[in-house]
Amino acid sequence: MLLQKYGRSDDIIAGDDGFPEFFEEFRCELEMIGKRPDILIFRKEDFQEELGLDISNYNVNSTCDYVKQAIAGIEIRSSAFLIDKYDDYMAEYIRENTIKAIELKDVILGEYRHLLDQGNKAKYIPVLNSITEESVDIITLRVPGWTATEELRELNDKLKELKKYLDNTKKRSFLSITPKVEDLKVVHRWINYFGVPHYYFQVFFDKIFAISFLDILSLLTRPDMEDELYYVEGDVRNMNKRTVKIRARSTSEIAHKVDEPDHSSVKKELARGQLLYYVVFEKGGAKLNIDSIKSLLGIAKW
Repeated sequence: MLLQKYGRSDDIIAGDDGFPEFFEEFRCELEMIGKRPDILIFRKEDFQEELGLDISNYNVNSTCDYVKQAIAGIEIRSSAFLIDKYDDYMAEYIRENTIKAIELKDVILGEYRHLLDQGNKAKYIPVLNSITEESVDIITLRVPGWTATEELRELNDKLKELKKYLDNTKKRSFLSITPKVEDLKVVHRWINYFGVPHYYFQVFFDKIFAISFLDILSLLTRPDMEDELYYVEGDVRNMNKRTVKIRARSTSEIAHKVDEPDHSSVKKELARGQLLYYVVFEKGGAKLNIDSIKSLLGIAKW
């Protein structure tokens, strides 16, 4: 199998000369063929060496028949995390907050029960009693705001602290493969246009995971799996666009080790004199799980 770069990676940005023309061309391409995957995989006998390893700047029509011979299109998602370290950290973080929540609940019921037995305050007793290791991440606690006496203020502060621990146990404990909802439509259009299967690869700094586009769609028809294998939310780092976040470890692990790349900063000067600095990566590598890749792509040999 041989790989070719296919997805657009233009470094033109708003304000650059020619940006309006570039944007209109890109919009028209999305309407016609959909969103290109970053990489195409070809059988050795179908690979056209004369095109080189990068066909991202070739005219769509000139490579249409060739692209249809690919066995897979790969969309690359990158992450700045070490998934093993993240998982260990979050498991310990949630365990510590669970222990603190249960211990504090026992303190509140033991030392402040005489206050909780008074009037409407008694409604907090069954809520506190329901906090266990199994339920800690689903209990919602409203802090009342009691201030009438020093002892009530102490109790109120304890409940505020308890709420913090309970909220901490609700934090997402897994890293994800992250296709944007708006991309699913244009990815589906590309698949229909070329008839080539599409896959999402999530690259962490220690492992790589992957899932097929069809499995993503299938998963989204399973509301019983929401919050267990995936969730959908607005991504604040991406203009609150709705993003599907699929538990990475529920997908195929296709690289069990990643060699970190070298990195350096690059400066770009815009026409109006603005300077942009960003990081670029070079080299690096991955120890691939060939059997896992063959199973994912449905091929007999690599």
